[in-house]
Amino acid sequence: MKAMLETALRDDALTATPGGFELRLGLPWIRSMPLSSVAGLAVEVDSVPVAPGELAVELGSRRVSPDALQAESGWWFVQDRLVLAGRRELSGGPHTVAVDFRLMVPYLQARPGSPLVLPFRLEARLELDRAPVPSVSRDVA
Repeated sequence: MKAMLETALRDDALTATPGGFELRLGLPWIRSMPLSSVAGLAVEVDSVPVAPGELAVELGSRRVSPDALQAESGWWFVQDRLVLAGRRELSGGPHTVAVDFRLMVPYLQARPGSPLVLPFRLEARLELDRAPVPSVSRDVA
C-alpha cells in the first residue's frame, strides 16, 4: 500500500493553467475503480483549502464538481490520473499539496451489507510545472 501512496502524487503532478492549476492524482489502490466510488474530495495548497466552488474534476472535455463524481459512469483506471482543477493562481516554485477523499470499494465488505470505505490523505511537496515524467498514464476521461 505504501508504494501506491507514494506514486499517487508524482513529481510532475502540479501544473499552472490560465487562472489556476491542475493536479493529477493517481489511484492509490490495487484495482481500477468506478468514478462513482470517490467521495469527499478536498484539496489544500500550502495548508489553505481550495474552496468547493473553486475545485472541479476534468473528465475529458467536461468539468464536474467533485460531488458529481458519484453520478458518473466512467472508470478511474490504475495507470491513469484524475485531473483536479483549481481556480487559484499559484506562484512558481514548490508547494505543499494535500488531497483527501474516501474510496468505496464495492467488492469488499466492511460488514455484511456495507461496502468497505477507505479514507485517503495524500501529501507531497511539488514543484509547479516540473518537466513531465515519461509514463503510460493518461488523464481520466
